[in-house]
Amino acid sequence: MSRYRLQYAPPADQARAEMSTSLRTRFDTGMRRIVGDPYGKDSAPIDKDDDRRQAVVADVLIRYYVSQDVLVVTVVRAVYI
Repeated sequence: MSRYRLQYAPPADQARAEMSTSLRTRFDTGMRRIVGDPYGKDSAPIDKDDDRRQAVVADVLIRYYVSQDVLVVTVVRAVYI
């Protein structure tokens, strides 16, 4: 189990809600990997800020922030590619 909690900003939450059931299932599985290792090889930092990251999860480009102080990963954007 991850020590990080996952949350979605409203635009990303809306994009997730609009996903088909099969895509959402694959996306949620991929997000568990991200939350388990938010700095891992499945993601890349944005600019020089290691806590601002992006990754492709189930054909969806996500941008997220890692908050080490409160152990939260916040997805701020989800864009279908």
